[in-house]
Amino acid sequence: MSSNPPSPEPELRSSDANASVPPLLASQAEASRAGRLARSLGGGLLALTLSAAAMLTARAISPLPPARTAIVARGAATEPARGEAPPVTLTVDDEDSDPPTLEEQRSRLFARMRAELGLDEEKLGAVEAVFAASPVLGQGNPAISRHPMSRSECRRIRREAGVAQASVPVCGAPGMVPLFDPEAGQTAADARVCIDQLEFPDIPCEYPVVQVRAREASMLCRAVGKRLCDAHEWEGACAGALRSADAEYEWARARGEASWHHNYAREKVWAYGPEKNNALCATGSLITPGCPGGGWNKCGSNTYPAGAFPACQSRFGVFDQHGNAAEHMNLPIVPADQAEHGDGGFTEMKGSWFAFGSIEAHPDDCRWREPGWHETRVQSEASHLNYHLGFRCCGDIGR
Repeated sequence: MSSNPPSPEPELRSSDANASVPPLLASQAEASRAGRLARSLGGGLLALTLSAAAMLTARAISPLPPARTAIVARGAATEPARGEAPPVTLTVDDEDSDPPTLEEQRSRLFARMRAELGLDEEKLGAVEAVFAASPVLGQGNPAISRHPMSRSECRRIRREAGVAQASVPVCGAPGMVPLFDPEAGQTAADARVCIDQLEFPDIPCEYPVVQVRAREASMLCRAVGKRLCDAHEWEGACAGALRSADAEYEWARARGEASWHHNYAREKVWAYGPEKNNALCATGSLITPGCPGGGWNKCGSNTYPAGAFPACQSRFGVFDQHGNAAEHMNLPIVPADQAEHGDGGFTEMKGSWFAFGSIEAHPDDCRWREPGWHETRVQSEASHLNYHLGFRCCGDIGR
């Protein structure tokens, strides 16, 4: 099993070092240039927008406090309003202390996957093999990642909101929900595919796995008996209606042209409703001071526990498709590329990320498709990875 990665970072190509989804404002110098550009254009709305970008980049200069410290402070300062029940006192548990090394972080994650997902030794061994082959795959660099919420606070939030993990026998695994098209009169009985409610490892209140290449994401889904999601499946899970692949892809067009046409005509909706509201989702964290856009040693994965925002879910009960970690998936260009045939399509990255409330770098509505950032085949060993990029899995019913 791999321990903490050495420095420098051999796994990151030069093209990855300053990459993101898409590239973000990465320095005060860029923020300053944005402010000068705004002034040169005479002010107005554009000036306000660009100046805000400068302020938000500067906001990342202050390090994030340890998550547990922030939680205790909030709990201590809380006073119940007259006539209301007193707030629940948080009990910090063993799972709230973050392991100091990547090896220990992985060991605890594997133990939770065995306990929560019921993985047998064969499946867990396949998962461990994928992790062992990577010097960075995990839940972020433990030396610099600062999670803004603890696991225990997440469990309290879910408990008070009455949120429970799905258990749908036809999906074949806990925490998965069936997808179908209610607009076409379908019901769950018509579903042919299920999707994880949460980002991998699909465990409530666990931090998502990041620093993962698309190929590794595909291998991990296969290791646990699932597969990577196709883009239209992820979109349908978010928008509340899974349409057919033939309706969602223009098989005769090249990717760029097909995505442009798709985006132009798309229904604009978010998992939680028709109007965008970043505050409903895990978008309030910050980037690590000095993070240039990518890099194990410079960019912490300052994610939230999965499923910690009850309002950030779709009609199917799928969480965190906005905020937390952006997600890998499979984009088929021809029918044979669909994931059910082996994850043979191109890379597609969807959703937004944990600092999206501060740096809104691109649209994040459910059916928007990106223009081919860091494009490779999913199975390429050089497929993209980054500190805020994860994935979730799908599964075919009856297979």
